[in-house]
Amino acid sequence: YNHVSQVLTPGEYSIRGSIIDLFPMGALLPYRIDLFDDTIDSIRTFDPDTQRSVYPVPNVKLLPGREYPFDEAARAAFRKNYRETFTQDISKIRLYKDVGAGIAAAGLEYFLPLFFEQTATVFDYLPAQTTLVTVGDVNASLGVFWTDVRERYAFLKADLERPILPPESLFLSVEDWFAASRAYPRIAVQAGSSSESAPRVGHVLPPLAVDRKRQYPLALLQAFTAAHSGRTVLMAESAGRQESLVQLLGDHGMAGEWPVFESLPAFLASSAVRGLLTGSLHNGFALLDLPVPLAIITETELFALSPVRGKRKQEKSNTIEAMIKDLAELHIGDPVVHVQHGVARYRGLVNMDLGDGETEFLHLAFAGENALYVPVSQLHSISRYGGGNPDNAPLHSLGSPAWDKARRKAAAQARDTAAELLDLYARRALRKGHAFDLDANDYADFKDSFGFEETADQAAAIQAVLNDMVSHRPMDRLVCGDVGFGKTEVALRAAFIAVMGGKQVAILAPTTLLAEQHFETFKNRFAPWPVKIAELSRFRSTKEIKQSVEEINAGKVDIVIGTHKLFSSGVKYPRLGLVIIDEEHRFGVRHKEALKALRAEVDILTLTATPIPRTLGMALEGLRDLSVIATAPQRRLAIKTFVRTEGTGVIREAVLRELKRGGQVYFLHNEV
Repeated sequence: YNHVSQVLTPGEYSIRGSIIDLFPMGALLPYRIDLFDDTIDSIRTFDPDTQRSVYPVPNVKLLPGREYPFDEAARAAFRKNYRETFTQDISKIRLYKDVGAGIAAAGLEYFLPLFFEQTATVFDYLPAQTTLVTVGDVNASLGVFWTDVRERYAFLKADLERPILPPESLFLSVEDWFAASRAYPRIAVQAGSSSESAPRVGHVLPPLAVDRKRQYPLALLQAFTAAHSGRTVLMAESAGRQESLVQLLGDHGMAGEWPVFESLPAFLASSAVRGLLTGSLHNGFALLDLPVPLAIITETELFALSPVRGKRKQEKSNTIEAMIKDLAELHIGDPVVHVQHGVARYRGLVNMDLGDGETEFLHLAFAGENALYVPVSQLHSISRYGGGNPDNAPLHSLGSPAWDKARRKAAAQARDTAAELLDLYARRALRKGHAFDLDANDYADFKDSFGFEETADQAAAIQAVLNDMVSHRPMDRLVCGDVGFGKTEVALRAAFIAVMGGKQVAILAPTTLLAEQHFETFKNRFAPWPVKIAELSRFRSTKEIKQSVEEINAGKVDIVIGTHKLFSSGVKYPRLGLVIIDEEHRFGVRHKEALKALRAEVDILTLTATPIPRTLGMALEGLRDLSVIATAPQRRLAIKTFVRTEGTGVIREAVLRELKRGGQVYFLHNEV
């Protein structure tokens, strides 16, 4: 296990006086062991985010931190085997040096054979006479696995700085697997039917490519239905996706061939050969033994989309205070700011007796080796340094006028901003905001169309927005959360309330691509509702934009989504009630001035992963309302940042790993 200052992930432990924090491998929560002398006084689980205890437990199950030994003898065996296996100059190999220094590098499991004289497989542990092995379509799975492994090895083996073991030394080959399994009685479970020529939907329909004109080729679907002798159902994920499929089929002159049915029984009771339904299926299938064979094709198979619909338990909400860390996270050498004396470096805690008993002080080192000792009771006078690279923080001298000068300059700038804000918020205070009516039944129906369970932070942000919109005070809320944490759902709920209240909604996106993404998302979710949505971006022709602007100006469009075109002089909103801004920092000064004017008139909802300092500062000072979505959705992994020399190999490896775990890839580049 790794010794750390604060336990956050499995495989870590921390010791602070009489308290041992421990996160066992495979455990859902870490444990806090409280000692009284050398006796365990209590064991409790705790939340790694808030570091607060949750509930007591009687014992701890502790699994090994690694799949290989890492004592001195094991490391010596590794180094010996490494030298015998690889011919490169090992003095420059980072992995080799790390193991010698006792550092267990990530990915060391792929050098497992070097720690042992001989490795084993699961078959070495199973008694042949009393074990029954059940296998599925192993042939195909092993074939795919070995194809992937060999491709990866061929791609990575050329890296002389990171030599790797050949796949055959790590995994059983197809031949070895079958040879080892023959010693056991087996049951083979095979998908499909007795007819080898019968169509199997999941394999017959490979993903269809999307061309640049946003048209989906449907020739493969037509070929399948022509070859299939039974009835075929095309299943959409939602009512909105079904509407898109109807439009798509209509564009290709196929709408009449695919009538829409409310349910599968309704389709089966009809005489139709093909039909469109809504439902959530991960994969299609074929029932070939029916009198009339039935094939069900999912939209996700057709368009190579694989949304993972998962429910999760509600998690404890992360408060804003938990995100904005306190001085407990300070490390010796970190720069800090003293409100009266300026920037210094934190040198740790010291105990001193000034006549009233021993007291704990923070040791701060200023320029010129000057020291200041601050009692812990005056922690409020110290804050963390946020002025750039902490290694290059400019230290102030005690008694120097430089700090006072910097404070006066900052105060002058603050007064300018304050005057501007005072004018803005005075106008907002004089205006009585629109209090939206919330129809509980309609809202519940719209909420149910969200295919995931809200995280705790997401639910809190949504509730805060609801409270803002039903009050008479104009909303000006900042929702801060990482990419993929669910900010768009907050925007969808707010837009629904505004539109149902008879108001128009303008959604401002920084890029054409993001505007298009929002347009598809909103069109999908609002499909069952009498809501008209328009998009103003480069993806629309001049004719389409002109028509949309006319309809917006006439009040016929309920939701308009676009880039800076929303600011065009010809666009007027007769009943605008809500403006949603995605990533405010991406807009220029002129656009921000227009937004500033809007803030005095309508409800404003700003979504961001990286708020600009002024916006965040206003939120933290209470001038703007702030909601933080810090709870990651299901299957979302912690963020790790790597700065590497540009190369397609690392990108390919990262993308493949994410796809193989069933995740998504967010690829950001300055030249799309």
